[in-house]
This record gives sequence, C-alpha cells and structure tokens, in this order.
Amino acid sequence: MAKTTHHLDLTIADPLGIITLANPPLNFLSVELLGAIADAVEACDADPRVRVIVLRAQGRTFCAGADLVGGAAGESGADGLAAIRRLYDQALRLFRRRKPMVAAIGGAAVGAGLGLALSADFRVASPAARFSANFVALGFHPGFAISHTLPRVIGAQRAAWMMLSAERVKGAQALDWGLVDRLVEADDLDTAAQAMAQEMAANGPLALVAVRGTMVRGLADAVAAALDHELAEQAILRETADYAEGVAAVFERRPARFTGR
Repeated sequence: MAKTTHHLDLTIADPLGIITLANPPLNFLSVELLGAIADAVEACDADPRVRVIVLRAQGRTFCAGADLVGGAAGESGADGLAAIRRLYDQALRLFRRRKPMVAAIGGAAVGAGLGLALSADFRVASPAARFSANFVALGFHPGFAISHTLPRVIGAQRAAWMMLSAERVKGAQALDWGLVDRLVEADDLDTAAQAMAQEMAANGPLALVAVRGTMVRGLADAVAAALDHELAEQAILRETADYAEGVAAVFERRPARFTGR
C-alpha cells in the first residue's frame, strides 16, 4: 500500500513502513511537509503490520533544512516565530512515536535536516552524506531540539564543536563519531537501511515497543523543553543585523560579514 501527499510517500511493506521525502532537489522542510511526515509516522505507529519505520529521501540531498523563503524560517516578526513554533510542534510529534525508526541518509542533512535525521533511532549513510548544524553560520541558534539530541548521540564535546563551528561532518567521520550507525555505498543505501530495519522487525513487536520506550524514556519531554528554549533564543537572534546578514550571505553565495549587532 502506498500513499502520497505533501511531497511525501508512505509505503507499507509489511513489516516496514517506508516514508519517503519527495521534495527534491533539496527536500526543504515546511510546516506542511513536516506535518505530513509526522502524520505518516503516527499512521505507522497505529498500523499493526508495521514494526519498524524507515525514513528516506528522493534525490541527492536528504534534507537541506527549513525553507528560508517560503516556509516557517522565511516569515518575519511574530508571524515568523509562530510559524517556527508550528514547525517545532510537528517535530515533537516525531519524538513521541512508539516504534523504532531508521533513517537512510545519502546526502546533506543540514540544519533542520540534521534535526530530522536525529529524530530517528538509527542512521545509515553513504560516504556522500554530510551533516551540519550550520545555524551559527546564519547568525542563528540551533533548533529542532538539536541542542539536546546531538549531544545525546555523539557526546557534548563533539556536539559543541558542530554547533559552534558549523563544520560539515562527512560520512566516514560521522560513523567514527557515532552520528551514523552504518556506512554503505550509495547504491546499497536503501537496501542496507531496510535490512537494518528488518533485523529489528524479526523480533517480538510488543517487546520492540517496550524496549524502545525504556531506551527513550523522558526524551520527548526533554525535546519539548529544548524546543521551547531554542525558540526563545531564536526570537532574540531573528531581530539582529547578524541574522539578516547571515541569510543574505546564503542567498548571495558569499561569506557573511557579521558585526555583532
């Protein structure tokens, strides 16, 4: 069974639920697309045929972040903050799921795309994968609960480096750091991600949910608190000249000239 909506495809391939981002070439996140992802995750949670969820993307980019023009990140003033709040409300739904999820990452996972990748329990990547918490390069604060989820996965020191330097971490380094769990060639990515999901799905479905619940106990509430804090910091930084300059520099493909104002 397959269902397509809001640049998203959900296929039930018993015992897997395969969710595909279909907004190439960059798979930018909007409130609507992230809401569709959350809807698909919840549909998998409720479907007894699905034991494990696989999240993948069409094209060469997993997700290049939030839409800086037409989406939540592009709106100004109070409307912009309200839109980001709606985006984060959808993100929180991903962390409240019951079933395990594997993400297949064949290209860039940047900003909110990194946050989306971190919402999965496991990540399979190709050497072409790139992971970046690039918010400071925009004069901005990390969002999507990355300030909580990234240290949880790779440790505080490496997470601090990624968030303060905006370094793009390549696939092999991501494997070494524990940011990804398996590294495979691009042509094998989907097969490897589904094989990893099948390894879990071969086990008792009630036990899978119970053990995952134990492993992530308190995570969703911690993510909710992180999202609140991140949004408050983002509200301040959105009003600065540095943020305006950072966004302009991205679109003009030039180094930003920050002034600390």
